[in-house]
Amino acid sequence: MPHHIVYQKIFDNLEQVIKGQSGTIRKLMAAFFSGGHVLLEDVPGTGKTTLAKALARSIDADYRRIQFTPDLLPTDILGVSIFDPREQKFSFHSGPVFTNILLADEINRASPRTQSALLEAMAESQVSLDGELRPLDKLFFVIATQNPIDYHGTYPLPEAQMDRFTMRQKLGYVEIDEEISILTDQNYQHPLEQITPCVNKADVLKIKESISSIRISDEIKNYIVSIMRATRTAEGVINGASPRASISLMKTAQALALIDGMEYVIPDHIQELALPVVAHRLILDPKMRFSGRTAEEILKGILDNIPVPV
Repeated sequence: MPHHIVYQKIFDNLEQVIKGQSGTIRKLMAAFFSGGHVLLEDVPGTGKTTLAKALARSIDADYRRIQFTPDLLPTDILGVSIFDPREQKFSFHSGPVFTNILLADEINRASPRTQSALLEAMAESQVSLDGELRPLDKLFFVIATQNPIDYHGTYPLPEAQMDRFTMRQKLGYVEIDEEISILTDQNYQHPLEQITPCVNKADVLKIKESISSIRISDEIKNYIVSIMRATRTAEGVINGASPRASISLMKTAQALALIDGMEYVIPDHIQELALPVVAHRLILDPKMRFSGRTAEEILKGILDNIPVPV
């Protein structure tokens, strides 16, 4: 199946369920195809979990969900070895991380220790348990949701964990017509019930393998690096974007170009993705945070000042 048709089928499925979020869906798909992971951050009830479930249902692949709670343990995510007295040996019982699409719901409700259990899995696509390396599936995608950190019972994600997410997105509230449409859709049954797989795992893996064939010129690479270097010297930023952020921006831009049916990356792709890919990785000086300035505002200023390649 041609790549743009695979994308369009999934996109159409998601749009049935998530109204007024076409831009968010487009960027989510770019992260998914590029092999990254996504953090959806917003107030409860805006559709974060529904979006994750709709993506999983659109693809004929394995899907697991973990509800993060304060008493969740790392073994609840990764799995555990249990001694079998009959066989006189340990047998491994795999945890929910051994799947294709993993929904980590309300990730910031669990302790930092448990949050960190996902780190290696997300970064290396493998899990180390009992001295053994256990690889995860080629199609392994984490879509995590979290409530704003000022909500009761939340633990802010550590910087190392935030950096593992390719992209952070906010859904926000939709327009009045779209909200009325949501009520109409929910009148008899949840739209999720109508979602059925429209593509298979092989279709998605072919797209993931094709991303590297999308050309990215030296001028565009220089543009990416210039943006990242500017974050490291920006006023009020303690830690700027790392080389991992540069790689994430490059790969998601390649995926977006492929989605657009193009053979190469253009500056528009970089500008569209810079905020969701980079802003959550910047660590601001506390004085800057208290003054109300955000990482997004700082990044917008950087993008306005860096010459765009032609």
